[in-house]
Formats: sequence, C-alpha cells, structure tokens
Amino acid sequence: MSAVTTSTMDAELAVPEAYWTRARKTGAVMTGLGLLATILFGALASSENARFALGETVQGAGFDIPGNVGAIFFGLVALVAGLVLLFTGRHFGILTGVALMGFIISALCWQMSVSPVSHTMPLGFIAAATFTAAIPLIFGSLGGVLCERSGVVNVAIEGQLLTGAFFGALFGTVTGSFWLGLLAAAVGGLLLSAILAVFAIRYLVDQVVVGIVLNVFAGGLTAFFYEQVMRPDTDAYNFPGKVPSWPIPVLSEIPILGPALFNGNIFSYGSLIAVAVVTIALFRTRWGLRTRAVGEHPAAADTVGIRVLGLRYLNVLLAGLVAGFGGAYFSMLSTTGFSKYMVSGAGFIALAAMIFGRWHPVGAFFASLFFGFFGALTGFLNSISSPIPSQFLSMLPYVATIFAVAGLVGRVRAPAADGKPYIKG
Repeated sequence: MSAVTTSTMDAELAVPEAYWTRARKTGAVMTGLGLLATILFGALASSENARFALGETVQGAGFDIPGNVGAIFFGLVALVAGLVLLFTGRHFGILTGVALMGFIISALCWQMSVSPVSHTMPLGFIAAATFTAAIPLIFGSLGGVLCERSGVVNVAIEGQLLTGAFFGALFGTVTGSFWLGLLAAAVGGLLLSAILAVFAIRYLVDQVVVGIVLNVFAGGLTAFFYEQVMRPDTDAYNFPGKVPSWPIPVLSEIPILGPALFNGNIFSYGSLIAVAVVTIALFRTRWGLRTRAVGEHPAAADTVGIRVLGLRYLNVLLAGLVAGFGGAYFSMLSTTGFSKYMVSGAGFIALAAMIFGRWHPVGAFFASLFFGFFGALTGFLNSISSPIPSQFLSMLPYVATIFAVAGLVGRVRAPAADGKPYIKG
C-alpha cells in the first residue's frame, strides 16, 4: 500500500476534534448573558442618563449614557462577542473579557438609571475600592504561591489571615504602635504556618486536611480570646486605630488610576512591592530556581544538593509572614478592631485567585483585582439602593469566584509535586 493511500486512510479514520470545546461552551454562556442583558436589562432600564464620572466623586468630568440605550447597546456587545466565540472557538480571553464587560456595563446602565439615590458612578472611587478590596487577596494568594511553588498545599490561608488580623489588633492596641501591630500580625501568620509546615512536612499528614483543621483552629482560638479578653475591655485590647494614608503628590491626581495606586497606605503600597519582590525572586534568583525545582521534581533537586525539606520549611514560613501581614488589613484598615470570623471567606477567595492566576505572582495579583472589583461593585450597588436584594448582592464576590475558577480558568497545571510529601531516600 502506498504512503499516500495510508495517509488518506489515517486522515479518514482520525477522530475529529470535539466541537464543544471550553471556548465554545463559554461562548454559549456569554451569548445567553448577552441576550439576558439586551432583553431584560434593556426593558427594565429607564431613559434617565447613567453617568460615569472620572474622579472619586460624582462631580467633575465624565460621560453620560441613556440608561435604556446603554443597557441594550452593551448587551448587544456581550451578545455579539459570545456568538463569535461560540462559532469560532478562538480568541477566548479577549472575547470573554469583552462579553463580561458588556454584560456588566449593561447591568450598571440599568441599575443607575432606575436608582432613587444617584445616577452616577465615580470611576476613581470604584478603582480605589477595587484595589482596597483586593489587598488581603493579594497577600493571601502570594502566601499560597510561595507554599505551592514549593510543593506544599496551603488551604490554611483563611486561618493565616484571621490570625494576622487578631494579632495586629491586639498588639497594635497594647503597644500603641501600628508598626508593632503589623509586625505582630506577620508573626501570627508565621506561627500558624509553622504548624502547617511541621504536620505537612515532618509528619506527612494530608496537607488539605491540615489546612482545613488549622482554619477551624484559628477561628475557634481567636473567637475565644476575643470573648475573654478583647470584648470586655475594647479600649485596652481592641482599638489599634487605622493605619495612615500617604498620598503621592501629582500622581494621586491622575484620573481613575491615581486614587487607586497613588493615594494609599502601607498595605496598598506593600502589596505592589510584595508582588514585584516575589516575582523577581521566584524567576530571577537562585532561591527561586531551587524553589521551583523543589515544587516540580524534589528528587532531582535533592540529587544536586538542594535541601528539599529545609527549603519547604522556609517557604511555608515566609508564606505565613506574608499572609499574616495581609490579615492586619481587616483590623487596622477595613475596620478599627478585631471581630470574630471577620475574614469571611477571603482566604478561600485568595486560594481561588492563586489558581486563577496559574500559580504566578502577577497572575494572582490580577485575579485578586478581578475578585476585588466585584466586592467594590457590591458596595456601590448597595449605596445607590439597588432594587436587587442585598442578600444577592452580598453573594456577588463568591459567585464571581465560582464562575472564574469553574468556567474561565480552564485546565491548569499545578506544580508537579504540589501536595506530595517528600521522603528522603
């Protein structure tokens, strides 16, 4: 049989690629969302203008869109992007982003046009609120990256954030110094991370189980000391005050981005520095090369003289420091004190941000901003007395988390040795 005939038969017998790829399934979902926005939001919206102001307040420069026209137009944008993705299966990221943005703006045009309080969205305020809401997620997801790039699953981010919030409030109040409070918060996260390291690395306990147990442990322990120590005497033990803001002249006046990036505090500037430092260290230093080697193939790393277990201990402790520092955000910036279970699932969203960001510090950063935006959007819609029930609005960040991880992230590959104990031969 000739080579040509063989090739022809192989081509005829080859199994065609499945039509319903992830991109096309997502396109079908986006098409449905576009139809919903075009028909429902367009019908519910009024003719009142929806105004998008560029600054932090409703006054100043901006642009107006008639509510019903905007709802229909941007719904059609989402619909067209979804249809193109559905029929072509290409340009997944761009078309999904366009469809989501169209759907969100369509919904905002509807909501603002019928609001009894305000028809204006200050984009500078939303940008600042997005970044602020993303801060603990950035620190938590970086803690996850440091652990899992080393081969240790870190499900205990929730507990590390909560412990950091407790230690920051307690020691910040007792010492009267927010700097010492921040240091104590980092140490609190480190202590919880040390327990994770010992059980996961030394005693080879299932890492997911240890993480869940530590979350419960941190919640119960901090709640006990809150009731026994903090609540009876708030002024003495639970009033650390808010960390100060340090606006950067000129840069803080830039529309939209200025209030978000250059009118911040130790947490906002620290999160940007942490992302840069971890990224450079992980991909441009000897420590980073060894960390990635330990997370991918610890046996091979061991054969070239890398202390696998020692490096895992070190990185798990570093992860606790980072996450614990971020936990102080809840008690020293978001509010002025500690309360029971105040983290409210942020650690699990941070874990999702790490996965959505594909175990890369920069990816985790942008994923945190994505989830932070929905948190900011919830606050804005509540402030304009949205007709959507507040209970449903409170679900928005968590729904976005499920949608992103289950629908958008697709097939991802964790570090090969992630969650696998290493026993030195």
